[in-house]
Amino acid sequence: MSQDSPVAYKRVMLKISGEALMGDQGYGLHPPTVQRIAREIKSVHDLGVEICMVIGGGNIFRGLSGSAQGMERTTADYMGMLATVMNALGMQAALEDLGVFTRVISAIPMDQVCEPYIRRRAVRHLEKGRVCIFAAGTGNPYFTTDTAATLRASEMACEAIFKGTKVDGVYDKDPVVHDDAVRYDKVTYDEVLAKHLNVMDASAIALARDNSLPIIVFSLDEPGGFRTILRGEGTSTRVGG
Repeated sequence: MSQDSPVAYKRVMLKISGEALMGDQGYGLHPPTVQRIAREIKSVHDLGVEICMVIGGGNIFRGLSGSAQGMERTTADYMGMLATVMNALGMQAALEDLGVFTRVISAIPMDQVCEPYIRRRAVRHLEKGRVCIFAAGTGNPYFTTDTAATLRASEMACEAIFKGTKVDGVYDKDPVVHDDAVRYDKVTYDEVLAKHLNVMDASAIALARDNSLPIIVFSLDEPGGFRTILRGEGTSTRVGG
């Protein structure tokens, strides 16, 4: 990392929802939005930070909602995993258009379009300065992309998970609906679980707690937000012990 751009972390996981790629559309990928997020990632990559990514698939298909409509849960979850691969490929294209070398690494083998997940190979990609986008969740039904992000962050020895959302941190209730919502600067894993705060699902929070992996929640809609937060500035919430 360059000496004139100090950052608090050398290797991080960025977790974003599939819905973050929709823009103002109600479905699918919105290319200008994907390109904007790719520029945010490049600005952090330019600091010398090694970046892992996990992107949800809710903009295309969400397994749990498919199950709720009568589809068998396991099949619905596998369809959701394939949606995350589509998002990962879209983000890879946007990043490489900016000159950032990127690898999509899938928990479900599909060799024609992306690499299979091999931990040592993924670590080597990071060491060579490539952005690694982990797709297809954990490869197992009943696990969310939140859990996949926490699992891969632990395996890759990431120093923190950065969760990009539409708001600038964790609130005691939805700030979009409630004007009196209070933002936390810091909150413990156990408080997130006990108060049912909307950070990540319980399995992901428990896994992060067991591995002492901090989660920083920030606004991905704020221009330059990812870079600002990574340098210890701006507004965010830190989830930790």
